[in-house]
Amino acid sequence: MDRILIAAGSDKHVSALVSQLKEIFPGVRFSTVSTGRDARRVISEQDFDMIVVSCPLPDENGSDLAEFVYSASDAMCVLLVKSDIYEDVADKVEDVGAMVISKPLNRELFYRAMRFTAAARKRMLGIKSENIKLQKKLEEIRSVNRAKLALMQYLGFTEQQAHRYIEKEAMDMRCTKLEVARKVIQMYEV
Repeated sequence: MDRILIAAGSDKHVSALVSQLKEIFPGVRFSTVSTGRDARRVISEQDFDMIVVSCPLPDENGSDLAEFVYSASDAMCVLLVKSDIYEDVADKVEDVGAMVISKPLNRELFYRAMRFTAAARKRMLGIKSENIKLQKKLEEIRSVNRAKLALMQYLGFTEQQAHRYIEKEAMDMRCTKLEVARKVIQMYEV
């Protein structure tokens, strides 16, 4: 965790949250806002690892902000809500993956929830990274297949010959098969 945004309507809540979060995540930089509108603006301008919202905010209840967080950033969102509305808020934001904790805060439960949220973010970023690698690999496979089809269609190569041609060109030119495939596609499909 490097950066945490705290959204709370009162300075008292902000200072209490900063104090507790400093114990859990030493060395983290904190930013604070007092309204949902300000939170949206700051989230749009900066990257955060976690957004902690003490609900309600002066201009909204917080669940819409949780939905915004997940549509606009990679940050994890934690909503702190009064215990009497916990179930309603949890049902509303569970699809976006927000963590909901009831107030008043139990120190041990809050600590565990924050550590769990941090671990979930690490896991999510790992999965996202793996997804990006797989998408790039899939793009390479599609491009190479498209290039092989172009070589088969325009030069009469068999699939094995086209595959060998792309591999040999990549080795000879000291580039990737994707780069060769793009050149072949550009040459024959333009």
